[in-house]
Amino acid sequence: MTQSFPYLLLCLIAGISVIVLLTTRYKVHAFFALVLSAMLVGLGVGMPLGDVITTMKDGFGKIMSSLGFIIVLGTTLGVMLEYTGATAVMAAFILRQTGEKRASWAMSITGFIVGLPIFCDSGFIVLSGLNKNLAKRSGVPITIMSASLATGLLAIHCLAPPHPGATTAAATIGADMGKLIAYGALVAIPAMIVGNLWANYAGKKFPTLQTEDITEEAAGSGPSVLKAFLPVVVPIVLIALKSFYNIDPKLSGKWITAILAIGDPVPALMIGVLLTFLCKPKWQKTELSHLLQDSVEKAGGILIIIGAGGAFGAILAATKIGVHFSQVLDLGALGIFFPFLLTAVLKTAQGSSTVAIITAAAIVQPLLHGLGLDAPTGKLLCVLAMGSGSMIISHANDAYFWVIAKFSGLDMKTMLRVYSIATLLMGLTSILMVFILSKII
Repeated sequence: MTQSFPYLLLCLIAGISVIVLLTTRYKVHAFFALVLSAMLVGLGVGMPLGDVITTMKDGFGKIMSSLGFIIVLGTTLGVMLEYTGATAVMAAFILRQTGEKRASWAMSITGFIVGLPIFCDSGFIVLSGLNKNLAKRSGVPITIMSASLATGLLAIHCLAPPHPGATTAAATIGADMGKLIAYGALVAIPAMIVGNLWANYAGKKFPTLQTEDITEEAAGSGPSVLKAFLPVVVPIVLIALKSFYNIDPKLSGKWITAILAIGDPVPALMIGVLLTFLCKPKWQKTELSHLLQDSVEKAGGILIIIGAGGAFGAILAATKIGVHFSQVLDLGALGIFFPFLLTAVLKTAQGSSTVAIITAAAIVQPLLHGLGLDAPTGKLLCVLAMGSGSMIISHANDAYFWVIAKFSGLDMKTMLRVYSIATLLMGLTSILMVFILSKII
């Protein structure tokens, strides 16, 4: 299998075009789009059909072994927090700290924190009632409130595990998961702030006021603040501690061994799920069974996309296109900007941040050495750069875009001028932060 670089590049472009075309125009599920694209690229470069299938199976299995438990447990944690009312309790607590005068900031921070374990679209739906209530009570236009909540959720969703895009990219690239959570959150904070500032600036020009009568939630419902936050905070702390102790391999002892064991994302998320049982006084077998079933079904849809992304990545690795790129292009001069721009193009073209970052990770992985990002720190920066690119630009082909519009009552023009531009500014802010980090860490 010795093909010229222009031909390999043509096959890669054809494969990406298939993903974009099938998912956007023909609304084909991302799993089938990625699988068909992988087969197209594999056969196009001259791999025998049997080798293509074997390579795809290996890629699928490898990514499942790395991420299967994490995605299922992360999804379960989000479902349980939503069901027990813990997300509403966290939101109400943040509102009390900020006050109604800073209502938009309350929603940004709420989105950021609630978005740690919950996917952005689910988080927005869960918090939309609170968002409308707060808009009505504070007098802040729903445009500002909704954009603030949406950008807070999106910032952390694109940059930190256990969200599937960042988690898959970390596994594909080989980045440290604990450090990615810490630095992802750090990079996401300025992105959240910029999203809020733009929402307040642009939202005043398109002030859609809340007129719907919203019923106030019953006071005192849900768990205590401590019980609501524990399932989110404890896993993050455990994973971060493991990452910290891994820095010095000379550290030893029973406590260190225990931290390294439970600081793995799988047991850490298990502990988070168990802590959600404290958020509800009494549990019935039927409701618990339904919740766990719902969690597994939601996770299944995510896992098959991730697995297909792994298959696509394995095919690209087999073509050794990274070697050709390194020989033709000065990748070292591009550094973190190559994965950023690649992911941004994929996101803007096909709409899904998750699909964009999974696809980009598969393409970038064999190019790490040429980009100068093959060291542990470089891999971390690479994933953060792809996460930054996956924010740009959310518009009409993004399902999250329509979730925001539907649950907020905003028209297309307002969404494009407020939310879509906010995602552009957030992505640019994030890559600037990643660039600064590259000069520090």
